[in-house]
Amino acid sequence: MSEASSVAAVQRPSTVETLSAGLAALGLREGQVLVAHTSMRALGWVCGGADAVIQALTGRLGARGTLVMPAHSTGLSEPSGWQRPPIPPDWWSIVRETMPAFDRQRTPTRCMGATAELFRTLPGTVRSDHPTASVAASGPRAAEIVRVHSLDDPMGLTSPWATLYELGALILLLGVGHERNTALHLAERKAFRERQRRIETGAPISRAGQRRWVAYDEPDVSNDDFERLGADFEIRTSSFNLARVGAAQARLMPLRALVDFAERWLLAHRTPDGYPTER
Repeated sequence: MSEASSVAAVQRPSTVETLSAGLAALGLREGQVLVAHTSMRALGWVCGGADAVIQALTGRLGARGTLVMPAHSTGLSEPSGWQRPPIPPDWWSIVRETMPAFDRQRTPTRCMGATAELFRTLPGTVRSDHPTASVAASGPRAAEIVRVHSLDDPMGLTSPWATLYELGALILLLGVGHERNTALHLAERKAFRERQRRIETGAPISRAGQRRWVAYDEPDVSNDDFERLGADFEIRTSSFNLARVGAAQARLMPLRALVDFAERWLLAHRTPDGYPTER
């Protein structure tokens, strides 16, 4: 959606104050640990853009709250598996040999949206050390959240998502659906563990000050049925709140309640090795 379309889609602009009021109506409170997935397009025209969204979120959470956003950089991965778009096979070795190494301060996000990209650059934001699936966080629990992030378990039991589960974090879906709900990949890991298929990949990593291409394997994950899973969660439980924030539909839910429900749901609806039955 163009900026002109965003203007035409709403009667009044959203501001830090109106966004904050919507988040309060949703149930967001001071001192909480919040994982935010956001869509600027869905919010309509926002005075101040992504900066205003972050100010509204951090203002509601206050000094005792911690804000978390995915900061994925999926372009730093094995090029032979790229599909959107694929590149010619004779380019693969060039990518492996020359792709700049992951840098927590420098590497931009990819396909995460304007809010997540701005958030990871702000003073006080820290980022986990994973080349493709990092997490950015700001607040009193931030260092704890990003401390552990295993290379071969990017969204699983030795990742920030497991720490967020233990901390009782909340998930905000602000104008996006459950297909963007990264915590559901933790449910995949908890459900299938060592039965989950794994795929070979690689990434450019800096070790001892030297750039290296490191090959590794990781769980083969899928979000193909996450919308159906999320719809069932909302039908069968009352563990979520709905409200309008700006022009967007917003959902707020406890990460632990969602992951526990999703673990049972996935075991009932997927193959024994974790693949969606309608993949």
